[in-house]
Amino acid sequence: MTHTGEAVEVDRRDDATVAIDDLVLVSNRQPYRHEYDDGKVTVDTPVGGLASAIDPVMQRTDGTWIAWGDGDADFDVVDGDDQVQVPPSDPAYTLERIGLTDYEVRGYYEGYANQALWPLCHTATGRVSFETDHWEQYRDVNAQFADVVSGHVDSDTTVWFQDYHFVLAPRMVRAAAPDAFQMQFFHIPWPAPDVFRLCPQSEAILDGLLGNDLLVFHTPRYCANFLQCVDQHCDGATVDWDTDSVVSEGRTTQLAAIPLGVDAPTIRDTVAADDSVAWAQFRARHDVGEETVAIGVDRLDYTKGIPRRLDALERLFETRPDLRGEFTYIQKGAPSREGIPAYQRLRETVEDRIRALNDRFGTDEWSPVVYTTRTLDRDVLYSLYRHSDMAIVSPLRDGMNLVAKEYVAAQVDSDGVLLLSPFTGAYEQLGEAAVAFDPYDTDRAAEAIERAIEMDDAERWRRMRRLRRAVHETDLAWWLDEAAATADDVRESRTHHNVRPN
Repeated sequence: MTHTGEAVEVDRRDDATVAIDDLVLVSNRQPYRHEYDDGKVTVDTPVGGLASAIDPVMQRTDGTWIAWGDGDADFDVVDGDDQVQVPPSDPAYTLERIGLTDYEVRGYYEGYANQALWPLCHTATGRVSFETDHWEQYRDVNAQFADVVSGHVDSDTTVWFQDYHFVLAPRMVRAAAPDAFQMQFFHIPWPAPDVFRLCPQSEAILDGLLGNDLLVFHTPRYCANFLQCVDQHCDGATVDWDTDSVVSEGRTTQLAAIPLGVDAPTIRDTVAADDSVAWAQFRARHDVGEETVAIGVDRLDYTKGIPRRLDALERLFETRPDLRGEFTYIQKGAPSREGIPAYQRLRETVEDRIRALNDRFGTDEWSPVVYTTRTLDRDVLYSLYRHSDMAIVSPLRDGMNLVAKEYVAAQVDSDGVLLLSPFTGAYEQLGEAAVAFDPYDTDRAAEAIERAIEMDDAERWRRMRRLRRAVHETDLAWWLDEAAATADDVRESRTHHNVRPN
């Protein structure tokens, strides 16, 4: 990486300090997990993902975060109400944990959430499994969370549900606390009506989500899909297409599209202070030389398109043998949902494909693919982003994809190239300045990598400047401000116009 561009500074608006008062946030994953290590309690802080993204938001609100406590020391550090103050180093809000049995986890999380809703919403219909027992456990766990939430709310409370794990809980909380203001952010895609109709519990799911006052997706397309599903599958609900809202049981649910951002200033400042030690250590550990480097950072999930990405790399080395020893791809994989057979098979497939690529194209001194599943600290991950010549983000379908935005935020030298799948929510914001990477077309995907390798410095710099501006203008703080402001507008509208059911 040779070209150094001036840093992009984005002027934040002066009023970007909106916060949500009296906030109760509900998610499946928790932001901090307590574990035992040689008899001592340690704290694990996730790197990446929803919990990592939302934690800075909660630190601005002094609220309560309710989540599944899955650490082996979690309930040894809480008080009598199953609560602990976090972050541990500088407490700013309350984390309340809910304990789940192994049976509940298998049914609610591994079962219905991730073998029914996850593949359904990602249009992976061949992987969908609707098991009655899984549905019953999913419903029961939603009820457990709803009971805990209901104990926290009054007319001034904002309940903010996160994602697809809690599609039933909003209606349950509404029944117990009719005056609470409820909003939900759906972090994965919403499918088209002809896909959603496959779900046997479609009406119950739509009714549960319509218990919210505000329902937020990443993109307008997902909002439109949801409204179409309500129109076709939800008797008694009326869709207002002009206002993107639904009236059900005498109450209005407003839809909005607010794309989630990353903490771009923190990423920028972290890598700006980087002295390249972390990158040098990584290179030495994995025998990466001075060649051109591409990086991919993914959970080992079938939606991420990793095997198809490896197909493109194979085609690249077949057609460009001169790149042997001159180009290396680094795949950082995070094991995910390993209790589910489909995920076990995917990990085996990825590892087998990487071994085959390295056996076929590698030399004694060089491997075309460097693969690691090691947990990396944030500063190490951001250093990899900064020093990689390109990032390949190629999901088959993705609600947003924050890896793409993190990579851009880390490009303080403005000379990396983002290769991005058109099937991500992020493509709507970043696609014009990224290089399109079609995971379904192996030849074109290989050509996209080749194009990025050969791109001149001036074009790299122009593209990355545009990407960085987009990422900084719609960063995590912007997202919180937009969500809070939209909630205020909806709350005010509800006060004046909603009719309480008899």
